[in-house]
Amino acid sequence: MNQDLATESTSQPNPVGFWQALGFWLKLGFISFGGPAGQIAIMHEELVVRRRWISEKRFLHALNYCMVLPGPEAQQLATYIGWLMHKTRGGIVAGTLFVLPSLFILIALSWLYIAFGEVPLIAGLFYGIKPAVTAIVVQAAHRIGSRALKNNALWAIAAASFVAIFALNVPFPFIVLGAALIGFFGGRMAPEIFKVGGGHGSAKESFGVALIDDNTPTPAHAVFSLSRLIQVLAIGALLWVIPMGLLVMRFGWEHTLTQMSWFFTKAALLTFGGAYAVLPYVYQGAVDQFGWATATQMIDGLALGESTPGPLIMVVAFVGFIGGYVKELFGPESLFLAGAVAATVVTWFTFLPSFIFILAGGPFIESTHNDLKFTAPLTAITAAVVGVILNLALFFGYHVLWPQGFGGAFDWPSAVLALAAAVALFKYKRNVIHVIAVSGLIGVVIRLFIV
Repeated sequence: MNQDLATESTSQPNPVGFWQALGFWLKLGFISFGGPAGQIAIMHEELVVRRRWISEKRFLHALNYCMVLPGPEAQQLATYIGWLMHKTRGGIVAGTLFVLPSLFILIALSWLYIAFGEVPLIAGLFYGIKPAVTAIVVQAAHRIGSRALKNNALWAIAAASFVAIFALNVPFPFIVLGAALIGFFGGRMAPEIFKVGGGHGSAKESFGVALIDDNTPTPAHAVFSLSRLIQVLAIGALLWVIPMGLLVMRFGWEHTLTQMSWFFTKAALLTFGGAYAVLPYVYQGAVDQFGWATATQMIDGLALGESTPGPLIMVVAFVGFIGGYVKELFGPESLFLAGAVAATVVTWFTFLPSFIFILAGGPFIESTHNDLKFTAPLTAITAAVVGVILNLALFFGYHVLWPQGFGGAFDWPSAVLALAAAVALFKYKRNVIHVIAVSGLIGVVIRLFIV
């Protein structure tokens, strides 16, 4: 038996056809719970360990590229691997199926929330879920950190990143730039520290031979070509300009749908570090600037995002739905339609740049997977992201534990729930969805019978 397993791990897996891969990407769209950290962990387990479609080293190289990009890194990683395996159509299918189930689910849940949110049962569910979400964000920082922070230098980068964004309010793009420079020069002066895996041995573990292994030659479609790059950028530009132009012509620049499209385009392009890093920017715009949602609704939206499959940044679909619904875009008789259209439009403009980044930049990145001068900055940036996620955990913790601000009362039931969720996640390794479900039920009991 052991010999059979050893033989299986040393032999290359059978080739994977497009339709076989499509089945997996569809499944992933429905099971990808737990935010970016959980989703990346699922993909690692399925694609690197179990199926051996891609090696650990190639997986981490793709992940590091996705971490430096603005936008949702887990969705971009799925797009990258799908593209690497089955060309452009593979990338589009993988990235789209990662998002589509979540969009339909969130449209339905957002409607239930805005239409029936004041019902004690619904309010209780959210009361219990929000502390659990805070614990989940802390766990995300821990999971990414345990994989990325392999030596003291990378720990120091993460700590400096946290201080910069928490205490000094440094914009995240500057943090990314600083980490990239440290990685660039550090990779030259101390290369062992900034190798993939953080200098603690090889990044490749004993998972066996993969279809796309460490030394597998770059497939023909993934070889860099200037003409192909121009083609991808031109098509991407048209896919943005045409719907934006139609919105401006139909509704005008100041209309809510047009402003949402422009705002979430900026969010997709200007915010780095994945979903956890983009959320403060979305919060500022949606709550403070445009009034599409309230602070409480944003935290509730995050709770929905954490408890449904798909990228955590799909909270933008919730924001779009709430904004479209509240603003009555198509009149008081078409509230659901207004919300659904706004959610769909927001999703399109949020995720379009991610596809362009992968399909345009992938060939160049594939040519650098063994080049330290390119991998070292990405390794340093991944470390910096850990500090940003920890900052976000504190941000949500503050709003959950002191719902009226520090001047108001401390919400001790939420504190107990958050602690219990953290124990369940960290000590007992419970499933994220199970923790959210139990926390929601406890929240109902607290709201109905205690407070």
